[in-house]
Amino acid sequence: MSESRTSADGGMETSYGFREVPGGEKQGLVNQVFHKVAKRYDIMNDVMSMGMHRAWKDAMISALNPRKEPGYKVLDVAGGTGDIAFRIIEASGRQAHATVLDINGSMLGVGAERAAKKKLSDNLTFIEANAEELPFEAASFDAYTIAFGIRNVPRIDKALSEAYRVLKRGGRLLVLEFSEVDMPLLDKIYDAWSFNAIPQFGKAITGDAEPYQYLVESIRKFPNQENFAAMIRQAGFSRVTYTNYTGGIAALHSGWKL
Repeated sequence: MSESRTSADGGMETSYGFREVPGGEKQGLVNQVFHKVAKRYDIMNDVMSMGMHRAWKDAMISALNPRKEPGYKVLDVAGGTGDIAFRIIEASGRQAHATVLDINGSMLGVGAERAAKKKLSDNLTFIEANAEELPFEAASFDAYTIAFGIRNVPRIDKALSEAYRVLKRGGRLLVLEFSEVDMPLLDKIYDAWSFNAIPQFGKAITGDAEPYQYLVESIRKFPNQENFAAMIRQAGFSRVTYTNYTGGIAALHSGWKL
């Protein structure tokens, strides 16, 4: 399979890293990856982002600026360990309610455990479900967030369509994802780090390099900033913008349901 990025026209649904897989098989393969890394997911993100994911997530929450009122409802997708949801609840003065949805039960188990330790369980609901088929009524949420998860969804267009459906009028979509580096020297350094160091660190941390190899490859297959922004517009969102972090290693995409 080509190592080039997919476009706004699709391709991620049959892309398991640089491998082409039959339609319908990707989700099961991705599930295996996250069952393996669930207990060490935050360490994995530290390795893959050189620790920068924490600052990027904080910037995402600042951009969201959740309202400090009990009726404010957020859906955090592919957020099983609770990292984004916890930040949202704290930023709202523990007023907001976050529904954490993940297709992977192992990730949700980690999140529920962490929520109890932080005494945030009353502000959270954990649901095991697919981002492509959300089990919620239309116009249920004020915001939809997903951090470093959209590239693992086989049918990204379907997930974005579902995001639009469950948001209230005036609701906001925020997607934080690894993206295309736009600085010539940095892109070479990041490629060397990604393909040489990350799988080896993964093997040292978890005993298995393969999940990390997939994750590195999936970043390179994901549509670049402009193409992903086009996909968000195609799903019906308005005022679509993106902000690059650390030279484009990651990007925060924003869209509104108006």
